[in-house]
Amino acid sequence: MQAAYGKREDGDWIEGAGYVSRIIPDDHHGARHQRFVVEVRGGQSLLIAHNIDIAKRVPVGVGDRVGFRGIYEYNDLGGVVHWTHRDPHGGEDRGWIRFRKQDYD
Repeated sequence: MQAAYGKREDGDWIEGAGYVSRIIPDDHHGARHQRFVVEVRGGQSLLIAHNIDIAKRVPVGVGDRVGFRGIYEYNDLGGVVHWTHRDPHGGEDRGWIRFRKQDYD
């Protein structure tokens, strides 16, 4: 993640874990997305944009530890991770949010 952020790269699959530092209201423009910020090792912040039209909502709160896999998109605030769900078209690549030993994909 930090390497992708330092290079300002987009579109790579990343996997990591961190602690929820902020809950942001859902995005209802187009597909609905649950949004929360995760602080990862090294102090980087990532916005997780989890599509709740495809996957189940993750019952996280501030301070909870989560794992994640998704596609990274660079921004000046640390980046966004999206595609944290299965491929609705049946492809092999899939993302997920892991919380309390359960995958939300």
